[in-house]
Amino acid sequence: MTEPQQAMPPIILGTAGHIDHGKTSLIRALTGIDTDRLKEEKARGITIELGFASLTLPTGQRLGIVDVPGHERFVRHMLAGASGMDLVALIIAADEGVMPQTREHLEICQLLKVKRGLVVLTKVDLVEEDWLELVEEDVRLFLSGTFLDGAPIVRFSAVTGQGQDELLAILADLCATIQPKPVSGIFRLPIDRVFTIKGFGTVVTGTAISGRLRVGDQVEIYPPQFKARVRNLQVHDENVEEALAGSRTAINLQGVDRVELARGMVVATPGALLDSLRLDARLDILPSAGRPLKNRREVRLHTGTSEQLAVAVLLDQDELPPGGSGFVQFLLTEPLAAKPFDRFVIRQVSPALTIGGGHFLHIHPPKHRRHQEQIIKGLAFLETCTEEARLTFFLQEAGAAGLSQQELVQLSALNTAEVEPLLAGLVKNGQAILYDNDNNRYVLTAVVKDLQNQATTFLKSFHQNQPLKLGLSKEELRRRLPEELEVRLFNYLLQDLERQQRVVVDKELVRLASHKVVLQEDQEQLAQKVEALYNKGGLTPPTLKELEAALGTTGSRLQDILKLLISQGRLIKVKEDLLFHQTTMAALQEKLIAYLKKHAEISVSQFKDLTQTSRKFAIPLMEYFDANRVTVRVGENRRLR
Repeated sequence: MTEPQQAMPPIILGTAGHIDHGKTSLIRALTGIDTDRLKEEKARGITIELGFASLTLPTGQRLGIVDVPGHERFVRHMLAGASGMDLVALIIAADEGVMPQTREHLEICQLLKVKRGLVVLTKVDLVEEDWLELVEEDVRLFLSGTFLDGAPIVRFSAVTGQGQDELLAILADLCATIQPKPVSGIFRLPIDRVFTIKGFGTVVTGTAISGRLRVGDQVEIYPPQFKARVRNLQVHDENVEEALAGSRTAINLQGVDRVELARGMVVATPGALLDSLRLDARLDILPSAGRPLKNRREVRLHTGTSEQLAVAVLLDQDELPPGGSGFVQFLLTEPLAAKPFDRFVIRQVSPALTIGGGHFLHIHPPKHRRHQEQIIKGLAFLETCTEEARLTFFLQEAGAAGLSQQELVQLSALNTAEVEPLLAGLVKNGQAILYDNDNNRYVLTAVVKDLQNQATTFLKSFHQNQPLKLGLSKEELRRRLPEELEVRLFNYLLQDLERQQRVVVDKELVRLASHKVVLQEDQEQLAQKVEALYNKGGLTPPTLKELEAALGTTGSRLQDILKLLISQGRLIKVKEDLLFHQTTMAALQEKLIAYLKKHAEISVSQFKDLTQTSRKFAIPLMEYFDANRVTVRVGENRRLR
């Protein structure tokens, strides 16, 4: 089917209110759709699960309608439905007035930052006019100070049809003031239903809260991170090629089974979200909460369509009183995929009462200690900073590990197209460095400078303690720096230090550019004697014991001189405890090359004859020339490489 034209942005209307106040009857009267689809719902006459319908207003505006349960036992389902609301119709029965779930549903809408709505007084055909006026007055008093303060109140009867035209007109006016959800960002749809259609397979439904999705797109389902493809899309029971943010959407998924999915998971752009077992947040406690929230209290955490148990670690206070606000880290029982500034609600585990809510600030934080000034300042910063500053914060937190562009997308509320120019700006103004082009990884310039200072400080200390050594191995230097330091960042650090002429990298050794080996007079004399003995030994050099006996010295002093002569190239190490003078090796290499140019190959016995050495020296020497790419082994013989 051809995609319908969407001249007006999709809008979701949600109901709220006490059980049996007429929410489902209102929707049926407006749309002709009975949202009570379960057998138990019809038998008991109450809504248990979420119900869905659609309505086209006289203006042409299409509304997706979410019918939520009013019974206190099913508030968790109400929360799942409320997550995508653009506006709410608070339903109050005229014959009963404000009831407990009326209050709780209104508080939940406030915590979720629903900004617009109206009140529908239902069952007006059951009461007298004077009673109706009293109920209206009571409702206005009840709404005072809330987001529905001064909102329209419509008198409605599903039996007589009273108020229907007025209700439709008010809904049209409210829709005109709704800010459309962003369609340029990543696609996200919290799942509220999962089922199978014969011949099509797995279908999930929900309200798209950002982005856009097309048939054929690849998606990822979080938190299990299942990958799937969009086989078909429906909006308001019509096949479409594209679904936009704000739409009640059904997605036919290919590549994933129904039993693998559940309410609370999120369908999203691949690689856009991050599963986490910790979440930092601003938490506001309702003034109506019966008691303070104490540190490490277990709560039910609701966000999107997800519900799970979490431990609330209060970071800046010992308890949060009714009406209080503070920073909290939630420790979750199962991974959750969220974004900064996603709204949430918390409820008591038992009895199940709503006690507060707020918004997330950091969706993948480290574990925090309480009452840490730096942590509190950081969260306060995240609550008000620009998006560019937010990226800088995450890069600072990552330190020597750095972050890829994709990881920054996951941590922020931005998509790749929005993150790219911000990172380019950070690089341009010198705040960040792109150190790994292949994997698009960034690190703060200040972090690089600090690491380089750590490296040069350690090299300085090394040179002071080991003055006869030309340098330190790269691997040893890397081990002295932070454990999370990536190899590619380490290599970048060394290259940049070389460019600054602060260090010299000689193969596997690193030294300060200012470092030079200066021997004391007695050390220089010893070095000359050692070199002379090896030069004299030619192709039958002295062993270490012979060297010690000839020089009358042992221990580390002699070992340090040997290592220095090797590092300077004056002695050549063929294998452990087998050293030759460099002039001897140069002459032998020249002699070997000349032989091979003439004879093409040389055997072990021929090499022994050429060098006038025993097998003890011949084999290591031949292997040395192989390793240094002078010769190549062919069977038992050697040829020029």
